[in-house]
Amino acid sequence: MWFEQAFALVMVATAVVLVIKGYDVRLVLLGAALLIATAAGDPALVPREFLATFSNEKFVVPICTAMGFAFVLKHTGCDRHLVSLLVNPLRHFRLLLVPGVVAIGFVVNIPLVSQTSTAVCLGAVVVPLMRAAGYSMATIGATLLLGASIGGELLNPGAPELLTVFKETGVSTTVMASQYMPPLAFTQLAVATALFWLMSVYWERSSKKSASETPAESIKAKPATGISSPFAAGDAGEATEEPLARISVLKAMVPFVPLVLLFATAPPFSFFDVPDEWVIARLPDGSRDPAYSSRLIGFAMLIGVLVAAAVTPNKARDSVKEFFAGAGYGFANVVSLIVTANCFGKAIQHAGLAQLLGDLIEKVPGLIHTLAAFVPLAFAAISGSGMASTQSLYGFFHEPAIKLGLDPVDIGALVSLGSAAGRTMSPVAAVVLMCSALTGTNPFTLVKRVALPLVTGIVVVLLLDL
Repeated sequence: MWFEQAFALVMVATAVVLVIKGYDVRLVLLGAALLIATAAGDPALVPREFLATFSNEKFVVPICTAMGFAFVLKHTGCDRHLVSLLVNPLRHFRLLLVPGVVAIGFVVNIPLVSQTSTAVCLGAVVVPLMRAAGYSMATIGATLLLGASIGGELLNPGAPELLTVFKETGVSTTVMASQYMPPLAFTQLAVATALFWLMSVYWERSSKKSASETPAESIKAKPATGISSPFAAGDAGEATEEPLARISVLKAMVPFVPLVLLFATAPPFSFFDVPDEWVIARLPDGSRDPAYSSRLIGFAMLIGVLVAAAVTPNKARDSVKEFFAGAGYGFANVVSLIVTANCFGKAIQHAGLAQLLGDLIEKVPGLIHTLAAFVPLAFAAISGSGMASTQSLYGFFHEPAIKLGLDPVDIGALVSLGSAAGRTMSPVAAVVLMCSALTGTNPFTLVKRVALPLVTGIVVVLLLDL
């Protein structure tokens, strides 16, 4: 067993190096999984897990329908109405722009799930607004990044991180999103935002003393990411989309339709129940099929699509096409990561690394909470994916938590929160690259600005959780 464990550690280190060098994380995880499983004597493990996860509706249905709904919101403009409704009050309070934008990003990320989509949607309004208020592009980019990626999606029952914990524990994602995640997520949000706000005051004072960058140069700066930016040229007024002539509160509320439906049908509210025949047939013995929970998420997203089409009849014609385009995007960019990360996690578990971690936790049980937060944080910072981190690592903490008499869902919440923080601190994460492109700044600059607030927030969460 020692050889398999040593080889697995070498492959994990190699995978880290390759990801840092820019190799596709899916290719790296899948290749490493194949080599580790072969060395452990079970090469068939990887294709078996690949196919099982590839066709697992617990991931495919909620994630793909959620991304499809996000694309429909973009197509119908409902997301712009929501952002404009939330941002408008901040136009008159420059001092509150930084914490306000972070909070708004957090809220918008709840229904949109995708951090990159949240950044794009928010950026169209926030970048010119904060630039007109005199903020530097680096501060704008870091503010946008923190808000879009700090973890708002963890309050959405369709979040892939929660689906991973649900697969192991059987606890409904709606219960997790309403009971387990809010205390952790809001604590992280409050602490990180407060510290980031204070730090932004220092950055802005320092930038005003520096003569190395003028406002015009800042806006015209080319992003170092290779992603084209709608704000890469011209002034702030020219860079933004046409402002909304009138904000529709009705359209602004559409993004929350699936969330309201899911929370209304689940404990502790349980205002009504969606009949099984609308989601999945009952089992022959009359009991509810376990797949009901994941399909209910998909059903809620479909209802959201119908409502979005109904309130924007001029956009309804292409709504279904946009939904399937989003579903395809979700499969290619989210499910694919979960599939390869699951193969990687199973391979290193089979090689005995999970046992090593379990032995360490058994010897020093007080470390489990700290490890559950910071190990996924480190993995996500390297891989650029919070989903891959949670999917790969949560299984390592599940059994030790049960043996110690701890709630495995609570540990799963810490793993998810740490993964979200690590993703936000990763220079290769899609949301970081997008915020960098939107503001013409270096991704490493943005990462450095959000790292301390995020880590401080995690530490406070751990202290309160313990």
